[in-house]
Amino acid sequence: MNKEIKLFNHTFKNPIIPASGCFGFGYEFNEFYDINILGSIALKGTTKEERYGNPLPRICECPSGLINAIGLQNPGVDKVIGEEIPKLSTCYEDLVIANCGGHSIEEYIEVASKFSKCAKVVAIELNISCPNVSGGGMVFGTDPDVAYNLVKEVKKHVSKPLIVKLSPNVTNIVEMAKAVEKAGADAISLINTLVGMRINLVNHKPIISVKKGGYSGPGVFPVALNMVYQVYENTKLPIIGMGGITSAYDVIEMMYAGANLCMVGAANLINPYACRDIILDLDRVMKELKITNLNDIIGLAHC
Repeated sequence: MNKEIKLFNHTFKNPIIPASGCFGFGYEFNEFYDINILGSIALKGTTKEERYGNPLPRICECPSGLINAIGLQNPGVDKVIGEEIPKLSTCYEDLVIANCGGHSIEEYIEVASKFSKCAKVVAIELNISCPNVSGGGMVFGTDPDVAYNLVKEVKKHVSKPLIVKLSPNVTNIVEMAKAVEKAGADAISLINTLVGMRINLVNHKPIISVKKGGYSGPGVFPVALNMVYQVYENTKLPIIGMGGITSAYDVIEMMYAGANLCMVGAANLINPYACRDIILDLDRVMKELKITNLNDIIGLAHC
């Protein structure tokens, strides 16, 4: 059975990639299993300068998922390239996907251009969809004109494939996808988290310190699937699908909708073996569904 996916002139050994923000910088999970089983790793969202993120509390549980408002906590791009990626390279042989955040076009350009020079990076994921930071983030991901300008400018400064991560918190996901495609994006990843809130019944206050955050987990899977399906029908770009994936069956369904690769997010926070378990179960599920080559099923729901 063939689980390899070719994209960006690179062969991914399988389509399973831990999503940015849910797997740290990767090497931490090598304590649980050999992470070389993974198709790739999407690194934690990285900004120009070090960020602590939002004040506590910034995570709360929900039915079928959780809300997080971490706020892009990270050590800054120079330390990620100089310290975190070398640590990861000691236990992970393949190339990784760098995730860039920012408050301005200039910041996005600086972070992306630095990652573009890093030999360990196969592609750059431009996060224009994070709902957990004030300024930047989702501000760039809800207006097609703003997203177009950002992607167009960043594209001038990078030599590696540029993936644009889209927000589901828009009226028309297709309009956003077409805008970044026109601006020169090489692929689209979606969806990022939905905006959500929980309230403490004792003190009557929002549980999250900044009141709202990103809702992820199995509850968002049907929303993600629908948006991947729409984007596949209306653009020619490769798609990395994510949002509530917890099983090999979800991966197959997401690929039927049009995803070339799949990112697994919140499941890693519940079960550190989630990605490994999905990969190990793929052969069984492929055999059950009479699939011999995963490349043959991409977009099959549209036939």
